[in-house]
Amino acid sequence: QVHLAEYGGGSVQAGESLRLSCVASGRSFSADAMGWFRQPPGKERAIVAAVSGRSPTPLYADSVKGRFTISRDNAKNTLYLQMNSLEPEDTAVYYCAARNGEYYYYGEDRYDYWGQGIQVTVSS
Repeated sequence: QVHLAEYGGGSVQAGESLRLSCVASGRSFSADAMGWFRQPPGKERAIVAAVSGRSPTPLYADSVKGRFTISRDNAKNTLYLQMNSLEPEDTAVYYCAARNGEYYYYGEDRYDYWGQGIQVTVSS
């Protein structure tokens, strides 16, 4: 059974950094797309960043470009999200997602597996 578990959330001040990790178990996702989504309070869940199974070019939401970096360690079956220069607008529950396929997509309906979510709170 596939399981995605997120780690590294918490509460920080604006301008600080956090690194999220997503550990996958049950199967390897080295050839598949994985991504991070977030859901701010009172808003819908939306993509933050994604990485495909083969292409070296990740996808980023405009709001996080230049501040967030997505990466993966296939040997550890782990996905990361380095978040720098955090802003109060980054406050949300962050979700790790993976799909059965090489390419990433913006829509959450294209992802097959989800973590339980982890809270990130940024105060001003």
